[in-house]
Amino acid sequence: MGGDPGKARRVTMGAIMVTNVLITGGAGYIGSVLAPALLREGYAVHVLDNFRFDQTSLTDCCLDPNFRVTRGDCREKHTLALALHNADVIIPLAAIVGAPACDRDPTAAVSTNLDAIKLLLSLRSNAQRVILPNTNSGYGIGAKEAFCTEESPLRPLSLYGRTKVDAEQAVLDAGNAVTFRLATVFGLSPRMRLDLLVNDFVYRAVMDRAVVVFEGHAKRNFIHVRDVARAFTHAMANFESMQGKPYNVGLSDANLSKLELCDAICEQLPGFTALEAPIGEDPDKRDYIVSNARIEATGFRPQVSLADGIRELIKGFTILRNSRFGNV
Repeated sequence: MGGDPGKARRVTMGAIMVTNVLITGGAGYIGSVLAPALLREGYAVHVLDNFRFDQTSLTDCCLDPNFRVTRGDCREKHTLALALHNADVIIPLAAIVGAPACDRDPTAAVSTNLDAIKLLLSLRSNAQRVILPNTNSGYGIGAKEAFCTEESPLRPLSLYGRTKVDAEQAVLDAGNAVTFRLATVFGLSPRMRLDLLVNDFVYRAVMDRAVVVFEGHAKRNFIHVRDVARAFTHAMANFESMQGKPYNVGLSDANLSKLELCDAICEQLPGFTALEAPIGEDPDKRDYIVSNARIEATGFRPQVSLADGIRELIKGFTILRNSRFGNV
């Protein structure tokens, strides 16, 4: 398995040498944007996914000769070992994502988010590179007005956060890897999710013109799904200089509270009303601001602003009017 990731492994038309990328969970929210982006960049892409949501998001990729797809479970040793064959770069997106989904099925959360990563590390060759998405929710509750950097302590508040933090540590300890601590992702994807904060609030603004906000002071960082895909291609192109470290990936001008996010939506939908609940609480207690200086120092800059993403979502939700686009 594996080989020198600096050398191409597949010959395609015109004798062009192509780097092979395996994406587990590649038919999910991020993968459905990342896989076609990698194909456009000239990579060969192999997606391993169980298609648990019956999504059809990768059908447009099927004509491309550099696209392969396997329906299977990344937790199954034989299936994963076959998928790893000839992969130069591995992007393990497969996960039970978000605190509610993990709390609903803790066994699946641990086996998918952590155990499957350990299995992958035991099966890969030392030459196969890994780029793992983590979540910056691992910062938990940050110090007031202090930016969380990659050196800040990780204090995850949920099972989801704990499994992702532990998986990140395992990957970094194994070497030949880069990890991303992703901000809360937003934007349209062929495998859409409405449970993410910006997507949820904009959907409610479009459909209901109002949202009830719990703990509106709590802050988070945000990043568009297309910029997440760009972060992966950036890491692949700059792997030698970036390897061995975690990187926060977010919009540096979008460390916003929930109420500030509502204000940003209201700028484009003036009839939208945010009602802060006087009682009750959000089970997600995250509250922090994040520095993205480390990845910016490598030359990476997001291209999609929060305002542009909100505008995109408003258009998109004239098309998508179905609650099946959740994650639980």
